[in-house]
Amino acid sequence: MSPRTDPILDCPIDQVPDSREFVEAAMRWHFSPETGSPFWLERARTLGFDPRADVHSFEDLRRFPNVTNELREVRVEDLIPRGYGPDAAVAGVFESGGTTGPPKRVVVLRDWLDRLMHRLEQDLEAKGYPENGNWLSFGPTGPHIFGELVRRQAERRGGIRLTVDMDPRWVKRSIAEGRAEEAERYAEHLIDQSAHLLRTQDVRVMVTTPPLLTRLARRDALVGLVNEKVSVIGWSGAHMDPDTHYLLRAEVFPGVRLYGMYGSTMILGGLPERVVPPEQDVVVFDGLSPYIAFQVVDPRTGESVRIGDRGQVVMHHVSKSFLLPNNLERDLATRVAAPPGQTGDSVADVGPLPTFEDEPVIEGVY
Repeated sequence: MSPRTDPILDCPIDQVPDSREFVEAAMRWHFSPETGSPFWLERARTLGFDPRADVHSFEDLRRFPNVTNELREVRVEDLIPRGYGPDAAVAGVFESGGTTGPPKRVVVLRDWLDRLMHRLEQDLEAKGYPENGNWLSFGPTGPHIFGELVRRQAERRGGIRLTVDMDPRWVKRSIAEGRAEEAERYAEHLIDQSAHLLRTQDVRVMVTTPPLLTRLARRDALVGLVNEKVSVIGWSGAHMDPDTHYLLRAEVFPGVRLYGMYGSTMILGGLPERVVPPEQDVVVFDGLSPYIAFQVVDPRTGESVRIGDRGQVVMHHVSKSFLLPNNLERDLATRVAAPPGQTGDSVADVGPLPTFEDEPVIEGVY
């Protein structure tokens, strides 16, 4: 069957294709001259193996080198598979936060974003996010994918999105250059803007980052407004330690549901936390098989750690529109058993490495 017409790559949005068949079809697509992207077709010459012949499973993805640093410089046009033709529907070009150097860049095509949003909409429904309620998002918009995902989630729930924009790179730069006071002032400026919206608008869902949420929690008046108006708080973009999570959920915002999302620009999105019984105060994130998979490995050996142990997170993205396997992320996590049928690991208690690629990891506000 021609790679151009392999139906498993375009399976119905509500179906989960077989992982092995999907990976094999994706390798044919991304490494065939008629359909692959210029980036991967050129890179294939240096791999030392033929992905179309040698990569069959999720485990085989570890054969690829980590090419994420090359995404700092590559032309965005060279990341689009040729099989889409000259009129590929580009939903956006999104960048990493620039935590450890110049940002990395990915191209998100509309078919992938539609598939991801279908999964996120299922989660919003399962968790009882309100319909037709206003959303307040204070976090980055472009070039980060954060704002685009929030916009689409609010739209799918019939809500109006109110925004406070941020530039997380300025905060990180200020901290790196020893201007912590400037970063503090900027963060307080963001909280001031959100305060005005909370006072004057009917906000049912609030989406922000853990550093900004903890800052908001220091202002008693704003805590009162959130508990009065908001039904759900969604957090992502930075990490939240278990003690802070418990304090915010149980004591600061006891009547508000608190949900996290974990992801990366390098997996072209984020995944919501697993729904667990309230008495289990743990935040677990599952992959999205077979498109997004996590592995938790020993950073010294690259081998998987045991269930319950901590290690470094490896992320894989495999879809028709994009391929980015074997990305060693700047995160540590506890390995959790994945649900039946899921590819890879689930992760819990995600936190940043102190250094990554010989650079200090600075989260700032995002």
